[in-house]
Amino acid sequence: MTVLIVDDNAMNVMVIQEMLKRAGYDDIRVSYSAEEMFELLRSQGNEGDLLSTPKTDLILLDMMMPAMDGIEACRRLQSDIHFKDIPVIMVTAIGDSRKLAEALDAGAIDFVTKPINKTELLARIRSALKLKRELDWHKERDSRLRQELLLARQVQESVLPEKVDEKEVRIKAYFKASEELAGDLYAWYKVSDNRWAIAVIDAMGHGISSSLISMFVASILKESMRTLWSPERVFRELNRRLTGLQFENELIHYYCTGIYVTIDLERGKLEYANAGHPPGLLFHAGQLIPEKLTVNSPPLGMFDKLEIVTRSIKVTSEDRLYLYTDGILGSFQGVDEAQLKQLTSFLLQVKDHEESLDSLIDSKALDGRSDDRCLVRVDIKPGGALDEN
Repeated sequence: MTVLIVDDNAMNVMVIQEMLKRAGYDDIRVSYSAEEMFELLRSQGNEGDLLSTPKTDLILLDMMMPAMDGIEACRRLQSDIHFKDIPVIMVTAIGDSRKLAEALDAGAIDFVTKPINKTELLARIRSALKLKRELDWHKERDSRLRQELLLARQVQESVLPEKVDEKEVRIKAYFKASEELAGDLYAWYKVSDNRWAIAVIDAMGHGISSSLISMFVASILKESMRTLWSPERVFRELNRRLTGLQFENELIHYYCTGIYVTIDLERGKLEYANAGHPPGLLFHAGQLIPEKLTVNSPPLGMFDKLEIVTRSIKVTSEDRLYLYTDGILGSFQGVDEAQLKQLTSFLLQVKDHEESLDSLIDSKALDGRSDDRCLVRVDIKPGGALDEN
């Protein structure tokens, strides 16, 4: 453990050094001013790396020094991200309680008064160093956790499909997680040249728990979209698997909202199921008012037996479909229908302007709440579906 003594009085420095050496502290550094202290600290740590830990473990800081006193030096230490976690014990000959309170408010964790009592000084140093060890342990653990979350996010993003731009159809997602990990999920699967399945899922909650549920759903979707395909069968399988999850705490219950769409371009037919999710919006070519893919089933994972209702809509060339999660609505004023009306108007205005949709994803929610944002746009290209007679 490295202790840094900061005092403009050489005699005081010598006395404290001797006390520390006799107590077994052999790594002792000295600065005779606050300015010199900062120069030493900067030489020990890499300021370009926010996770870098300065070698100094404790500072014994004299309160009364010329140019910059100990209180101001302590404030500057606290304002610097590289030094703010170094514990500071203020050394003072002043018995003024207001000054001592000011020093503690500036960031000092403790103080000793002159003339220094060796037993008291060593006890306070032991306490401060114990706190520093615990803090370093937590910082190291947090650093590992950040690295693990980064890896988990990369894994999570790896299961999301790439955009599609084929002769008949174009599919693209706009997505942003509110935290390191997301509870929103989108997926699509090409069954054949003329048949597609698209899903948007929102696992309730935030952070690690919702992201794990999201990944669990993603693994089921990948297989069930391929083998089951139809909205009813896929949602029934998702519900079965979600309700089969067992939790030690019975009060904790995870569920998902979702919308699942199949498009048969050869027949010009869209079939969907909506499990407690915001309505999808289908803009028919040349029309200003979209057809809504409204809720027709409860959320997935809430009930063992779930009645899933599917509905069909006619689709033709140049139709455009939007599927999204409720985080998208947070950018608009009001609630529910008012937000949906504004979103509809916005989507009509932006048309093919990619930048506008990117801005929507990046915009802050008006209510200040943080939420994942996901929007999937599906374009049926000219000639991509049978036109109505």
